[in-house]
Amino acid sequence: MTTTLTPTTTRVPVTRAFRFELVKLLAQWRIRLLLLACWLGPAVFVAGVSRQSTLPSDTLFGRWMHATGWAGPLVILGFAGSWALPLLTSMVAGDVFAAEDRLGTWRQLLVAVRSPRRIFAAKALACLAVLVALVAGLALSGVVGGLLAVGNHPLVGLDGHLLSPGDAALRVLLAWLCALAPTLALAGIGLLGSVALGRSPMGLLLPALVALAMQLAQLMPLPVAVRLALPGYAFLSWNGLFTGPVQLGPLLIGVAVGLVWAAGTTFLARFLFLRRDFTNPAHDAPGHRTLLVGALPPLALLAVTVGALAPAVGAAGSGIDQDKVQRSVATAFAHLYRLQTAELNRPDVTEEQLRVTAACDKGSTRVEPEGAGNDWRCVVSWRLPGVEATGTAVYQLDIAPDGRFVADGDGPKEVNGYFLVRTATGDAPNPLWQFDGNVELLPAPSKGQ
Repeated sequence: MTTTLTPTTTRVPVTRAFRFELVKLLAQWRIRLLLLACWLGPAVFVAGVSRQSTLPSDTLFGRWMHATGWAGPLVILGFAGSWALPLLTSMVAGDVFAAEDRLGTWRQLLVAVRSPRRIFAAKALACLAVLVALVAGLALSGVVGGLLAVGNHPLVGLDGHLLSPGDAALRVLLAWLCALAPTLALAGIGLLGSVALGRSPMGLLLPALVALAMQLAQLMPLPVAVRLALPGYAFLSWNGLFTGPVQLGPLLIGVAVGLVWAAGTTFLARFLFLRRDFTNPAHDAPGHRTLLVGALPPLALLAVTVGALAPAVGAAGSGIDQDKVQRSVATAFAHLYRLQTAELNRPDVTEEQLRVTAACDKGSTRVEPEGAGNDWRCVVSWRLPGVEATGTAVYQLDIAPDGRFVADGDGPKEVNGYFLVRTATGDAPNPLWQFDGNVELLPAPSKGQ
């Protein structure tokens, strides 16, 4: 009696393929260098800058790095959203498939794993794990550096009110978690470029180029619906976590759009990868059809997102108008006035007692008071209990298209001029001299809601 042995084909589990791809990524010297830089660099930077006499006041929360350790990780987040995270996604996700094309190892990998679907899943999960580790390193390193260098003190929010250390810690954590959504969107774009462009270096650069294009777009006077539909908007909308009440609308929309882009681009990359002819050695060169299939769906997704958001946001213009600017400036001034009062050891007053109002215009009476620009001018008025005279202060505003503004005091010197105030953490500039604020681009809810 003879027994015939038939070979069995056993597919490698996704978990095993994932470990294999993760080891391959971590074996690359540039990935190890990125991990080391992300886990050590922010702490060194924040600790070093916090000890300097000159702070990056042009960066959001940079002017508060002397006052609290919770400002440092937010400065890092602002830089990471603009430059670091797009470059990291390019280095990780933009090369994960193209590397196999350059090395010519697709056939060996297919023989080992025996499933293109499992190969794609393993590579995508390995990229996700490395990117999460990089983002976690940036966040934790910035927090540790700030707390060790400055300490666990309250943080001044974008509307001027003080956040307790515990509240500030929670909001910093939420801000970094929200930044994961646009990071995943860029990672999906990187996977798509790596699959569609093969060994071409453009696949490696695609996430960084897309992020640069989105930054340039955010500087333009776009309609609100278009601005919110860009997959990187959550890199900016986390600012709303540091206002009172929290501006959840733009933040949730930015996170949702980022996740939709991450899912859509990853699915498209998987679709193109599974349709690839691995028996053809020349298939790694991008064809016109591949480029067309890879480019049209993201553009269609952008158009669909804009169409879905346009009626929801209810705003076709910039979203920055006179009423919003006046409310934001008055609210921030009232909170910061109380902070200045406490630092100067004066009798405390409440916001209700101050009755702060702001009258703002843009350029002149001939210019419509709306939209971004550095020609906004506000006159702030308030009343002190028991004092008949009304106090006034003038501010020059520079409002960015995304709603963030910087208010620069223009007198009187005793109120919003430059002078040092002794605080618990050392001498600091007058809090009413210059301050940051944020105008919510979405329409304000009616009083009945």
